[in-house]
This record gives sequence, C-alpha cells and structure tokens, in this order.
Amino acid sequence: MESFVLSVNGVSFTDATEKFEPENPFKGPLSYVSPWTYTFLACLMFLVTSLSLSENFTVMLVTFKYKQLRKPLNYIIVNLSIADFFVSLIGGSISFLNNANGYFVLGNWACVTEGFAVTYLGIVAMWSLAILAFERFFVICRPLKNVRLGGKHAALGLLFVWTFSFIWTIPPVLGWNSYTVSKIGTTCEPNWYSTDFRDHMFIITFFTTCFILPLGVIVGSYGKLMQKLRKVSNTHGRLGSARKPDREVARMVIVMIMAFLIGWAPYAVFAVTVTFCPTINMDPRVSAAPAFFAKTAAAYNPVIYVFMNKQFRKCLVHMFKGGQVSSLDSTHIGTSDRGTMAESHMGEMSTIAARVPLSVCNMERTKEEDEEDEDEPMDREEEERHSENNGGTIKLPINENRVCPL
Repeated sequence: MESFVLSVNGVSFTDATEKFEPENPFKGPLSYVSPWTYTFLACLMFLVTSLSLSENFTVMLVTFKYKQLRKPLNYIIVNLSIADFFVSLIGGSISFLNNANGYFVLGNWACVTEGFAVTYLGIVAMWSLAILAFERFFVICRPLKNVRLGGKHAALGLLFVWTFSFIWTIPPVLGWNSYTVSKIGTTCEPNWYSTDFRDHMFIITFFTTCFILPLGVIVGSYGKLMQKLRKVSNTHGRLGSARKPDREVARMVIVMIMAFLIGWAPYAVFAVTVTFCPTINMDPRVSAAPAFFAKTAAAYNPVIYVFMNKQFRKCLVHMFKGGQVSSLDSTHIGTSDRGTMAESHMGEMSTIAARVPLSVCNMERTKEEDEEDEDEPMDREEEERHSENNGGTIKLPINENRVCPL
C-alpha cells in the first residue's frame, strides 16, 4: 500500500492507493484470460502439431526411401517440410504444453527458445515458398536460355534461405529487439509492443525482408509464368490443348498464393499494427489468433506442395502397400505418357510446360536454339504421326533439354 498527500484549499488529505504489479505469465494463468481459452488452444495445437509432424515426417521418409524423388526441384520442397516439421516439434509442443497448464510453465529460457526457433523456421518456410516459386519460373520460362536448374543451384538456394533467415532472427537474441511473452501468456514472439525507436527500426526491416520480399518473389515469379503461358495461349488459341496448361497453372498459382497469404498475412498485419500503435487496446485472444493461425501452415503446406504432386503420391501409395524400393524404378512411375515422364524428372510444373504444342514452341525459338537442334533432327513424318496419336500435342521425353522453352 502506498500513500500520498493531496492539498485542496490549504487542507491536506492523505489518501491510499494500491500499487498494482503486472501479472507474471511464468508464475500462473493470467486472470483476464478465461480458462476455456487455454483449453481450446491446447486442443488446437495438439491437432495441428500431430498433423504437421506426421505429414512432414512422411514427406521426408518417402523422399529418403525413393531415389527418383531426390531431384533439384524437390530439394526446396523437402526443405519446406523440414522447416515445418521442426516448427511443430519445437513451437507446437511448447505451445501445447503451456496452454494445457494455462501459463508459460517452462520458464523464460523456453520463451526465448520458442520465440527464436519458431520465428527462424517460419521465415525459412516463407523463403522456401519464394525460392520454390522462382525455381518453377526458372525451369519453365528459362530466363537464362541454356542455363538449367541443377543440384548446385538448388543447394545454393537452400544455403541462401537458411543464412538469410538466420541473419534476421538472431538480432533479438543479441539485444536488437527481444523475444517476449505474448499477451495471452503461453507463446513467445518478437517484441512488437516496444516503443523504442531501435526496436521499431528492427520490426520495419524485419517485415520488409521477411514478408514483403518473399511475397514479391512469389507473385512476380508466378505472374511471369502465367504471362508466358497466356501469351502462348492467346497467340495460338485455335489449338485447344494450349489452353489446358494455362488453366492448370492458373489454379495452382491461385492456390499457392492464397495459402501463403492465409497463413502469414494476418500475422504480418497484426505485427505492423501493434508496432505503429503500441498502446492499442486489443483482446489477448484476438492478439494471439494470428500467431496460432500461422502455425497451422505447417499442416497444410505438405498437402498443397507435396501430396498434390503425382509422382510423390505414387511413391507414397507404393510405400504404404509394402513394396520394395528396388521394385520401383523410373519405369514404374510416370510411364503412362511422356509428359508424365517429364514430371518424373522436373516436377509437375515442368510437365505442364512439356504439354504445350511443339508447334507453338517453335514460334518462340531463337536462331541459336535452331542451330543447336540441327545436330538432332526429327523426322517430319514421324513427328506428324506422333502428334496425331497424342491429340495434336507432342509430349516430350524425360530429357530436360527437350522441354518446350515457351
């Protein structure tokens, strides 16, 4: 209890007021958060963590078991699964345990660990989606003409993702900003609420490099890819088969961009709002929702980026049927047509490119590419006969050099 003297018209009055201390989330549940909220969040995190761990572990297991999945275009997809797996293993498990107890039962060290790990791995996942979009653009549109995506390029992409993400998530551990308990008291995150100018500078830079930039790469890469296919479709609309890849890519692009925005846009908007309006009065449940919602991305990313891949699904079904690895070679996967064989080598996006009519591709060819192909001429009659048998399209073999350059 604390007292102070108040003087009014020369008369002194002594009044007493209580000194309220802020509640400590490491000591017990916060009184202004209903117990059912913690129960609901615990159930949600148990469900999301279980799904994410099982799905992403399956991705890693199948990729390890089947050699034909270990291709450059799949490196970044596996990297995404690794990041999502550890986000759930570390962040999901700690969050579930804390919500089950109603407060941050593990103490301050676990708060810093969770804040750093979830932020770091979350940024790795976001930049993985950006690099995946760029690689698909690179393979299909071939901006550097004769340069193909190889293992070295894919490895450099992974190195960039992990290094760049570390650069922007380690500063709070070293003193530039900090990892602190959220308003709901059971998760940790960067300190969005600080009014310090240095912390504001960190949040603005962090937001720009870890959300705006990867989103720009995703939209730009898929936009260029769509523009290239639409150009082909509009120029040769009389060939109905040219419209099919356009529609397929459009659906995939919309799903991928929307998945990214649904998972991360609410959290980014919340972070920016709190940074610029630190005194805003926000319900703890509302402030916690974006962070918990972002963690659900670890559960639906494998469904969108992996389980929708035909080649992966075939390997997955084969594994659950108990087949031996040696019995599943390239002749068992994707041999129904040559377009699917192209998928076996480069992924589903390259298959779409491979199914564009070759006559369309030839309209876009450069003189240098024509000179290169003079060494491997194709018999005209055989080409026409093959085209008729496949409904007017030429489905190219597994060799990446034969993929339509669009």
